[in-house]
Amino acid sequence: MQVRDVMTPEVVTVGPDTSAKYAAEVMAERGFAALPVVGEDGAVIGIVAEADVLRDRLPPDPRLHLRRSPVPDAPPALLVRGVMTTSVRTVPVTADVSDVARLFVDARLRSVPVLDGERLAGIVSRRDLLRPLARPDEEIRADLLRLVESYTQETGSWAVEVAEGVATVRRSRGTPGADGERATVETLARTVPGVVAARVLPDDQGPDSRPPG
Repeated sequence: MQVRDVMTPEVVTVGPDTSAKYAAEVMAERGFAALPVVGEDGAVIGIVAEADVLRDRLPPDPRLHLRRSPVPDAPPALLVRGVMTTSVRTVPVTADVSDVARLFVDARLRSVPVLDGERLAGIVSRRDLLRPLARPDEEIRADLLRLVESYTQETGSWAVEVAEGVATVRRSRGTPGADGERATVETLARTVPGVVAARVLPDDQGPDSRPPG
């Protein structure tokens, strides 16, 4: 499954000269973890996250501290260019979602911009990756069965079960295909959103099998 299959294509962006306060308002109201920052040519030049606009913007309440904190000489940066992160992690639209999930975990990121070449195509977040995992098993099964039947051009010849996202596929009737059929079907199964693992059983195994009479 590629990032293009799960990303959010409608991206709210800000420019470097956008008010940092406005960026904070957008993130608070829309529930975004971060906003891409784009230049005049539309290229991504940075990203501004919740932590960026929180930094130095919540002065301590003097009533709650025994010792007074020193008053800053100047207010915090007022524009996005003064708070944004310029070293932006991006992913291409063709990236494998498993690689993006690993990036989120290892780099502790919540979202990253998605590029189609040099163009901003969307944004992908942890929530976007979680959404396929929440699909009902029956919905996943229907998609998988449709995909397998389309590939093999055989309707009614496959038994498919999905439990907790784990897919089990078996040919229930018909003539077995080439030696690579099982491997290909297993590969196809792993492309279906919501499938967390897949296996293709030999023709004589599975829930519909019967002992010889």
